[in-house]
Formats: sequence, C-alpha cells, structure tokens
Amino acid sequence: MYGLGANALDPVAIEKIYAAKGRPPTSPLIVHVDSVEMARSLVREWPEKAEMLARRVWPGPLTLVLPKRSLVPDRVTAGLHTVGVRMPANEIALALIHESGVPLAAPSANRFTELSPTRAEHVRDSLGDRVAMILDGGPTLVGIESTVLSLAGSEAVLLRPGMVSQAQIEAVIGPVSAVRTHDAGIAHPAPGMHPRHYSPKTRLVLVSAASLPTQGRGAYLWIAHPANTGRCIQMPDQPEPYAAELYRTLHELDAEKWDWIAVERPPSDASWDAIRDRLERAAAR
Repeated sequence: MYGLGANALDPVAIEKIYAAKGRPPTSPLIVHVDSVEMARSLVREWPEKAEMLARRVWPGPLTLVLPKRSLVPDRVTAGLHTVGVRMPANEIALALIHESGVPLAAPSANRFTELSPTRAEHVRDSLGDRVAMILDGGPTLVGIESTVLSLAGSEAVLLRPGMVSQAQIEAVIGPVSAVRTHDAGIAHPAPGMHPRHYSPKTRLVLVSAASLPTQGRGAYLWIAHPANTGRCIQMPDQPEPYAAELYRTLHELDAEKWDWIAVERPPSDASWDAIRDRLERAAAR
C-alpha cells in the first residue's frame, strides 16, 4: 500500500497529511518505524505481547496500538492517548525511515474514503499536485491495509482485520476479541473504521450468485459464479492473491466509467475477514 508520509513528530507536517487527504480529525494515523527500538521510543508501555508479535511478524502488515509518549503529537492520534505503530516490510519504506532518522506517519496515499493505491499512478490520479513527490516502488504485494491490534488495555482487541489474521495472532499471544464498528463523530481507535471506506468512484454493490443490477452497464468480479455482463473478471479463489489483486482491479474498472461494479461476496470463513471488511465498507452508502 502506498502511503502519504511525513515526520510523525512534526505537527505542521502532520497537518499537511490531513489537508492533502481531506481526512477528518477523528481518524488517527499509523506511525511507521524501522526497528522495534524506534517503536518503543514512541510508547509508554511495551508489553510482552507486543514484543512477541513484533519479533514474529515485523517487518510486516501488523499495526500495534499502545499508550503513546508525549513526544507523539495529539494530531497524529486524533487526540487519543494511544498510537498505532508498525514496521513495514517494504525495503524502500524502511530505507526512507532510516535515512530520515524519524518515524513517519503514513496513511494510504489517496483522498479519504477512496480506493487505496497499490501503484504509483494511483497516487498521482488521486492526489496529483497535493504531494511534493511520489516515490515509485512498483506494485505493492499485500494489496490491502494492515491488521490493527490494540494492546493498550488488559485484553488484546482486533480493531481492523488484515492479512495477518486473528488466528495467526492468537497462535502467538492467545485470545483476541474484535471490534469492527465505532461511533461516528468521535475519535476512532484505529484508521479504517469509518462506515464508508476504500470506495471506488463507481457505485460498488455486493451480490450473491451473480444476481447483478438490472439497470445500466456494469462490471462483475466473481469467484464461483460467472455471468454475462459488460465486463466479467474472475478473481483468485484464495484470500492472499485476491487481496493482492482487489484494489488494482477496482482502480482499472473505475477508470473505465461503468455504471456499477458488482462484486460476488467472498467466502464466509475467517481467512476472508479482511477482504469482506474492505468490500462491505466500499459498498456502504
């Protein structure tokens, strides 16, 4: 996922992120680090569970939410006492953090609620001259946003599902509860909890068994049930390759100006939780 990065310790730089994205003040930013040591410098507590997960999963698509130190500006965290930290697996991102010498706040590089970018051209199309430069690292590998796990309380709480699954986390630290919604109008404990998110400009609808809209011309993404329509694309039947292709495919279809994009509902088992979350928010109106 391409991120819109700025010095996480500079309130002026952080304000530029919110302005460029049109992001509401209730949505906190994730702070990206190049080491466990840098992560620990930003938080007041580093519990054993955080250490276990960082050593097992980092660098990788897992964000840990922990009580923040005062050096992290409140604007980064939407005024909350917690901050989300992550060590990305991308070598260019790690090199950028290392060379800058500071942690980088970096939400997805797109306008708020729109499709997340998986290629440099997606950033250019969404943000244009709102950013000073675009560092092209080629297509992203995971395809969707990180898993967000809160370790700020007595229990581990999954705030946003991702491709590091709840089962994988529980195999390391034990039971995890889940929160998928949050009240509007107040600070969210993690990004990606807005009811409508990850949305193409074209209307997206979730369908079962090829029950497509009857009005207008559309495109259809399917796994098990093909259909005759303007554009019909078979998606991978496993969650990892599906996630890697999803946003790229939606960007492509968005550019083709269909009346609607229909997406066959993915399987109901837990390995598809993150994909279902993204599609349900993308379809919300």
